[in-house]
Order: sequence, then structure tokens, then C-alpha cells
Amino acid sequence: MGGLVEVTINDFVVSIAEAVPKLLAALVFLTLAYVTIRVLLYVLRGVLDGLYPEEQDLVVDLGVAIAGVFLWFGAALALLNIVGMGEIAASLGTAAGFIALGVSYALSNMIADTVAGVYLLRDPDFNPGDRVKSDPVTGVVESIELRKTRFESDEGDTVVVANRDVEKKWTKYEEVGDEKVVATTESV
Repeated sequence: MGGLVEVTINDFVVSIAEAVPKLLAALVFLTLAYVTIRVLLYVLRGVLDGLYPEEQDLVVDLGVAIAGVFLWFGAALALLNIVGMGEIAASLGTAAGFIALGVSYALSNMIADTVAGVYLLRDPDFNPGDRVKSDPVTGVVESIELRKTRFESDEGDTVVVANRDVEKKWTKYEEVGDEKVVATTESV
């Protein structure tokens, strides 16, 4: 019985001694990954802040969040590989791909709204305060968000329309002097 305990303790000590270099490498990698990812996200936020005006901070936050998720997921897979769990990392990467495919299909309307929202936010002809006709409403644009646009209808009601529906076709009414000018935009 004493021999079994001694063999078990020796095997345990040898396993710990073999794991220490991997754990130290993992700790160094995590430190470097943390610093690198923080710097990259800071630079990305600076670049996006320069591209988008302040009222479009939602677009900046979304871009930084998506980049952060991808960077941290990649760092987690690399960490698993460093500690000797490469097969698990490969399985997780594959599973994450299938999950992402399913989620993107399930959220396709939300993604379409978000993409259309980015286009509307960047469009110089479509701004809050503009008088616009977009099915099913004609009125003044109150706000443009990532997923929806709010209009004050001619009847005084607030109407919320999905951005994918607004981006398909809208008409802007402009007044130049005493004349009304109509500018139509239709996405292709």
C-alpha cells in the first residue's frame, strides 16, 4: 500500500513539474494578449471616432465590440493551444463557426436593420429634422438609430420603422425658397 501512495505522489510531482512551463507560457501569453488587444481596440476606437461624427457613437461602439469579441476569442483559442489543448481549440473554433452561422441566420433581420442603419447614419441626405416619406409614414425624422428610425408623422404621432424598410426607398422633401424640391433615394 505504501508503494502505491509513493508512486502516486511521484507521478503527481512529475505532472506538476511538466505543467509549470506551459502555465508560465500561458501567463506570459495572456499578459501580452491583454496589452495587445487593449492597444488594438484603443487604436480602432480612435480611427472610427475620426470617421464617424459624435452623434454616431453607436456605430463606433458596435465596431469596437465586434472586434473585441473576435480578438478575445482568437486569444482564448491560442491559449488552449499553448497549454496543450489544441484539439479542444480546433473543436471550439469549428463549433463557434456553426453557432455563428445559426445565430446570423436567426438574426438576419436585425443584421439587415443594423447594416441599413449604418448606411442611413452615413447618408448626408437623410438626417434628423428632414421631412421624409418612407412607407408607411410621411413626416419628420426624429432620430436614426442602428436598428430603427423614428418619425413624427404629419398627424403628430411617433412612428418607428425598421431601417431595412426605410433604406429600401425613401423620399426627402426640401424647401428651397417658396418651392418644394423632391429628392428620391432608392437603394439598389
